[in-house]
Amino acid sequence: MEHNIPELVAQLTLEEKAGLCSGADFWHTKTVERLGIPTLMVSDGPHGLRTQDPERDDPNHSRKAVCFPAGCSAAASFDPDLARREGAAIGREARAFGVGVVLGPAINIKRSPLCGRNFEYYSEDPVLAGELAAGYINGVQSQGVGTSIKHFAANNEEHNRFYCDAAITETDLREYYFPAFEKCIREGKAESIMTAYNAINGVPCTANNWLLNKVLKQDWGFNGYIVSDCGAPGLLMTDHRYVKTPEAAAMIAIKAGLDVECGDYVFANPLLNAYKQYM
Repeated sequence: MEHNIPELVAQLTLEEKAGLCSGADFWHTKTVERLGIPTLMVSDGPHGLRTQDPERDDPNHSRKAVCFPAGCSAAASFDPDLARREGAAIGREARAFGVGVVLGPAINIKRSPLCGRNFEYYSEDPVLAGELAAGYINGVQSQGVGTSIKHFAANNEEHNRFYCDAAITETDLREYYFPAFEKCIREGKAESIMTAYNAINGVPCTANNWLLNKVLKQDWGFNGYIVSDCGAPGLLMTDHRYVKTPEAAAMIAIKAGLDVECGDYVFANPLLNAYKQYM
């Protein structure tokens, strides 16, 4: 069904707008039934499809679905067309399960052998990672399913991964850590991107104005939506000591460029309260 998006947005109440910035749960966005805005289901990727069994409350109980070799193995093929075909197969499976967005590909650069996500990250080479990821994105999105590349950016270690601070010069970021992401935006046309838990040079990625507004939106022209990793905006109030209230966490993340919160922590009622208080 075709919708006039500006007209729909104009009809939303302030409460509904705030609600659409927050998830109903980890896997679904909220609905606005009176305007016919349905829920959107997302699913973990990147080398398969992990959707929670609707009959079970435990997120570790997943429905049987397609699964391919992990990203590190796919990268060993040096074959972007193979990645595209893999993405297309995952996209078809996603459509069959009612999934609107696959949370992948995962393209952080491998820097520590102890990084817990190395198996799904493509490569320590930014050119290879970008080529494979762009192929994967084209494959998934050819099936009418969106992708959300992750985790932006410099999510390269496991120890204290919620709060660690990656101290990296801008030159190193732009020449080594960013190119794969940039290729996914400019050539892959990824519809979404997921922020990392960690900070970069003292500022959490979830609330990093330079990273999200300057680099991603202004420099690269990204016009999709930016989603947090699960619960990340709420973490701004913990070990980072970045902010002290849910309202402050919501406002600083929104102003920094974050669009959607994975889960329902600070982007529903706190965001609404903050808007009424400060705007």
